[in-house]
Amino acid sequence: MAKYGGYGGGMGGMNMQQMMKQAQKMQEQLKKAQEELEESELDGESGGGLVTVTVNGKKKLLNITIKPEALEDGDPEMLEDLIMAAYEQAYQKAEELEAELMPVSF
Repeated sequence: MAKYGGYGGGMGGMNMQQMMKQAQKMQEQLKKAQEELEESELDGESGGGLVTVTVNGKKKLLNITIKPEALEDGDPEMLEDLIMAAYEQAYQKAEELEAELMPVSF
């Protein structure tokens, strides 16, 4: 009686071993990319550098820097807009880095 499928020998066993090695390699690459995203710092700024926002590659907010000149107008809405614009820029950079490091979604 002939064996079909499974690990009975032939090319099937070899392909399974290659697939497992490939999967392990992909897991290692994914882990490395995730670590690099976690460690990266990306800045966004607005108002000619009045506000700077720093995020990591996982889009976690790390820091906000506001220069004193940004407070001189006493306009909280303008400051809020500057913070949002700087954050949006940093977030976009993080998105681009993620797409570069992890071109395939899992």
